[in-house]
Amino acid sequence: MNEEKIIVPANGYIILFAFLILFFGPIATAIATQNGEFLLIIPIAILISPGFIMVQPNSSRVLLLFGKYIGTVKKNGFYWANPFYTKKKISLRARNFDSERLKVNDKLGNPIMISTILVWKVKNTYKAAFDVDVYENFVRVQTDAAVRKLASMYPYDNFADEGVDEDITLRSSVNEVSTALEREIDERLSIAGIEVLEARIGYLAYAQEIANAMLKRQQATAIVAARHKIVEGAVSMVEMALEELGKKQIVELDDDRKAAMVSNLMVILCGDKDASPVLNTGTLSH
Repeated sequence: MNEEKIIVPANGYIILFAFLILFFGPIATAIATQNGEFLLIIPIAILISPGFIMVQPNSSRVLLLFGKYIGTVKKNGFYWANPFYTKKKISLRARNFDSERLKVNDKLGNPIMISTILVWKVKNTYKAAFDVDVYENFVRVQTDAAVRKLASMYPYDNFADEGVDEDITLRSSVNEVSTALEREIDERLSIAGIEVLEARIGYLAYAQEIANAMLKRQQATAIVAARHKIVEGAVSMVEMALEELGKKQIVELDDDRKAAMVSNLMVILCGDKDASPVLNTGTLSH
């Protein structure tokens, strides 16, 4: 026997009724007849009592007879089985596991802190009971190993300015990373009869020793991107201004005056602070 076997033992209420008769019947008869020999039946009732099993919803009992696997009771109810059976309780309820924050290196070698939240439950009671030592500890260790492997497969973030442009990153590709993590953990826990219901990253950040540097780098990247957008818009506005002035013949500008106008407009549009106007009471030539 190396696979899970589902069994349904005898109805416990019928055996309980027989137990009550075998236990209290001899006592009443011995009292009525003043004959103590009827009390010899009571040990039989006592021998029956260890066989009662109560299985609650989403729970199970793994039955063993002197080391031999007999079967698993998953249907909830009140049952009776061989009193010599060893009954091991295994919960089938969904459980949460929040792993510790691990320091690992991402694909680019940057140290990061990462943890995962796992929702799992026992699917195969035979594997959970006999193929691994302690399945709860097995879940913890294998989950940590899967998280370490996952972190090494993807970068924390994209660094397009350095020629590193990944389609999937730990920070932005939440769905893809969660799917890969769930698949990796499920493969590791299948040998213990564990079903993975959900797996996702619970905490993600750069390690403390590089967190400040990476924050400054992200800020610098954001500033450069904003400046690039501003300059791009400013050039379009200057081009439009020159085109409209020429089209409506408001003023004739030679190359030097166009260069001065472009310079002034770029300073106004790209500057961090508001420009201070200077009143020219002369002509455009002075």
